[in-house]
Amino acid sequence: MPDPSRRRARRALAALGAVLLVLLTGQAPAFAAYGQIEGTGSTWSQVIVDQWIADVDANGIKVVYTGGGSSKGRKDFASGTTDFGISEIPYQQTDEYGNADNANGRQFAYLPIVAGGTAFTYHLESGGQLVRDIRLSGETIAKIFTSQITTWADPAIKADNNGRTFPDQPIIPVVRSDGSGTTAQFTTWLDTAQPSIWRAYFGRSGLTSYYPKPSGSRMIGASSSDQVMNTVASDAGNGTIAYVEYSYPINKGYPVVKVLNAAGVYVEPTQYAVAVALTKARINSDPASQNYLTQILDDVYANPDPRSYPLSSYSYMLLPTGSSDPRMTTNKRQSLVDFMFYSLCEGQGKAGAYGYSPLPLNLVQAGFEQVAKLGAADPAVDVSNRDATKCNNPTFVAGDLARNKLAEIAPAPAECDKQGAGPCLGAGQTGGGTGTAGGAAAGGGAAGGGGAAAGGADAAGTGGDAVAGADDAVTIDPETGLPVGGGASGESDVASGSVSTQIARPAGGSVAFGALAAAELLAIVLVPGLLAVRARRAAAL
Repeated sequence: MPDPSRRRARRALAALGAVLLVLLTGQAPAFAAYGQIEGTGSTWSQVIVDQWIADVDANGIKVVYTGGGSSKGRKDFASGTTDFGISEIPYQQTDEYGNADNANGRQFAYLPIVAGGTAFTYHLESGGQLVRDIRLSGETIAKIFTSQITTWADPAIKADNNGRTFPDQPIIPVVRSDGSGTTAQFTTWLDTAQPSIWRAYFGRSGLTSYYPKPSGSRMIGASSSDQVMNTVASDAGNGTIAYVEYSYPINKGYPVVKVLNAAGVYVEPTQYAVAVALTKARINSDPASQNYLTQILDDVYANPDPRSYPLSSYSYMLLPTGSSDPRMTTNKRQSLVDFMFYSLCEGQGKAGAYGYSPLPLNLVQAGFEQVAKLGAADPAVDVSNRDATKCNNPTFVAGDLARNKLAEIAPAPAECDKQGAGPCLGAGQTGGGTGTAGGAAAGGGAAGGGGAAAGGADAAGTGGDAVAGADDAVTIDPETGLPVGGGASGESDVASGSVSTQIARPAGGSVAFGALAAAELLAIVLVPGLLAVRARRAAAL
């Protein structure tokens, strides 16, 4: 029979652990039953998704995400080999090759997860240094990616840059070789904004997830956003240009093209420029529609606001909603609920520093309507207290769903970014570019590129613009689009990354991420020692 004194010791230690948890969190102890969830899909979204996965891991939510491209994400979800998928475009029903592109009968909902801009990053050297601050119109971009403009010295590029000349270096477009939502986004824009150029090249109208690469062209194909970015940034990458989500050049410290918008201004895809652009997105608002919450971007491409970035969009999670879904268990559904609760709320506060833009309140609210379907599918799943009122999101303006704080405080463009003016140049011809991941978040420029937040003066003599916002004044770095003095950890509420969202755990109660981690750490440190002391005392009796 077990020693009664040891049983008493174990009960006392358990009680001590419960007391510690109450003291640290102010809540009764709660123990979540989470199941590991697995997904594939978008690499456009992967940088921020990976960050969210790392954030929730400390709370016991285990998520495995392996990217692979949007087409793979949709196919894996349809075949039932994953718990969720992520894609930049919805199911097309039939793909460009005549193959089925649908959920194969699996019940699901589209859940918007993050917004961002499809950027054009490039590698062009002059005198052994990267050239920065290149500007291109939509027509020039379309002609580059359809092999009609083949050198950086082309007159059209010179005209976009108000007479600035570039080396007579061959242009090497880098495109995705796998089925990609980024490609689908880019070609949707080409088909809408530059139809005569795109359709003559593609042979028909419409988008494609597989970029057409004619034999004999200089184009290079690379799978995944990482490989595209690595190709551009390689020692052999001089002359390359590629389309990729803005976070990838931010992380590499590489420049991106300023794209001409409908107002005649050359703009980078900062979180502010994307937020402004997406105020013109039309959203399928019919909850009965299979395509509920999917986007129509025609008005985004033509947004007349001078602060907007034309190639702005958002990404979707394919959320399994069927009550008899063979991959779903109560524990897995609970993991999905709380992973999305964090991602839609606190996780959005990190979006700007990682090269994305937070979702506006109306999409976050609609997202929670979709998350609630997991509770409807399984009553044992706790979806209580998971709603927008518990969110800390930098786009929110309390009490007014029609407003978007980021769009309101977005800075006006510099005079030198207007068509026919400038161009804006940083410290020297090769300076003033996009900062590295650390430098951008801290408000600095890339090494040798001119500190944007620290001065970053352009040709017009402007540095950071002080912008009066909804509730406060924020100084914006015009190169990175981040608050000056703010960072990835979020000094400013515009790009807040603090972890304060409360999760109501499945067994009841409400536990903060940080407080729970602290309690667990104390338990790990204290409990083994106390057990050892009690055991030694019992043995000595």
